[in-house]
Parts: sequence; C-alpha cells; structure tokens
Amino acid sequence: MLGSNDMYAPEPYNPARYLMGPSSRRRIRKEPDLPWEKLRDDLTAAGWLDLNNQRGQVTAGGLDVALAGVHDSHIKRDRYEMVAGQADPAADLRIGVMHSPEPRLLDQFVADGYDLLFAGHTHGGQLRLPVYGALVTNCGIDRERARGLHRHPADGQAWLNVSAGLGTSPWAPARFACRPEASLLTLVPRDSR
Repeated sequence: MLGSNDMYAPEPYNPARYLMGPSSRRRIRKEPDLPWEKLRDDLTAAGWLDLNNQRGQVTAGGLDVALAGVHDSHIKRDRYEMVAGQADPAADLRIGVMHSPEPRLLDQFVADGYDLLFAGHTHGGQLRLPVYGALVTNCGIDRERARGLHRHPADGQAWLNVSAGLGTSPWAPARFACRPEASLLTLVPRDSR
C-alpha cells in the first residue's frame, strides 16, 4: 500500500500546519515526482501483493485470507468502488488495508464484511501529551484511536489497527510522547479465545 510519501518528495512548510487539520485539505500536486511505479513494480516482483485499489487472496498457514485495499485518500487516489462488494465469505479471514483510517473507508470495509482493518498515516498523533493523548490525527479518525488496536465501530465486530509508524516529516521531524513503532500482530483462531 503506497502513500503520499512514496509518490511525492517533501516540500518545505511551516510545521505548525500539522496542527491545523487533516493533510487532505492541503494542496495536492498534480504529478508525482518520485519513482513510485518502480517501487511498486520491485515490491510486486519480490512477491508483495499490490492492494492499491485492488483485491487479492493469499494462503497463510493453510488458511485463506481475502484482502482488499485502497490507495491514499489524502492525495485523492482512493477508489473504494474498485474493491466494493462483499468480502469472500468462504475466506478464513478478511483483511482491509488503507493508508489513512478515514471513517468513511472504515465503515465501507466493515459493511462489506472485513474482519481486520490496517491503517497508518496518523504517525500515532506524532505529538502527544500525557493523559490527553494525540493533539491531532491528521485525518478524520478520533484522537483516541490515532494508534493501536481498537474495535470499529467502537461496539462492532471488526478490529482496527492503526500503526504509529516509524517516520516523521522532514519539516516537522519531532515526536513527543509517541515512540516510532512497527506493528506486529499475532492472529489466533476465534475459537481459541
């Protein structure tokens, strides 16, 4: 799953803009200036599954996993209609992936029967205060779910994992009370709970 940082080189900006609302409200450059197609092609040649507005299926540990993903909504490349429709009911697990945990996308994945949703983009809030948590999420999700494992919707059956990720913007290169992370989830069968 590619994001804006895979397609566009960073541009200088005032770091205070991070606190002014989602990046989707900012100007979008028309043409990518990084070799994202080569990155995608090299990853797929190495066995990665391209889920940018696509569906796929893998078998892991003898289990069938149905997958669907959408591209980065903050650069207006998400096309849920290309993956819309009921997730494979015969699959042992149904996973939806997206760059940014936008509520409208989360809701669509859940409505289509996905069990587990993965997203990033928030950097975990990047700037957090003890007790208060994330100052901003840089997207439409609530601050309380800017990182970590949660239900979606809050009382629903699907799980959502938002990774705080490893990076920062070169123009806002700080994290406060928000360690970089790479998420590792261990999935277990439902009946072993």
